[in-house]
Amino acid sequence: MKEENEIQDQDTLNAEEQVNQDDVTVEGIETPENEEPDFEAKFNEMNDKFLRLYSEFENFRRRTAKEKIDLMVNARGESLKNLIPIIDDFDRASANNEKVEDMQALRDGFQLIQSKFISLLANEGLKPMETAAGDDFDTDKHEAVTQIPAPEAKLKGKVVDVIEKGYVLNDKVIRYAKVVTGS
Repeated sequence: MKEENEIQDQDTLNAEEQVNQDDVTVEGIETPENEEPDFEAKFNEMNDKFLRLYSEFENFRRRTAKEKIDLMVNARGESLKNLIPIIDDFDRASANNEKVEDMQALRDGFQLIQSKFISLLANEGLKPMETAAGDDFDTDKHEAVTQIPAPEAKLKGKVVDVIEKGYVLNDKVIRYAKVVTGS
């Protein structure tokens, strides 16, 4: 039995020596025992992939920013293009203004141009705010220009007069109504 244990010990030692002499595997890279795994090559490869991906992302970011600016410029160009016929109407009205003797016809012409302009702006999403004297003062819609003593007790803290209309563009206030409030 002693001999069997010695034989098994001898076999174990031989197996260990053979493992030490065989190739060693580190993360899928087979290298002989006395060579280091090529971590530098793996690092350079991963770094190159990272730099390429980073460059692609930066190019994508620049391209989308440029496209966004182009889109805004083109949209503004379309809006301005729609204003040109109204400018033409004003030019014609100004030219005819010198020859017109009927003041009512002149007023009607300017009212037509104004209604055309307002309808164009409404098509673009711009609408005037409905603000009138006697409305409650609302800081979300109104800008108080000044405060005066209320002519009536019921106008305290309310709008007394509207100096300039307010406007909303697609339900967002782009200009607050300038009002006078009563105190």
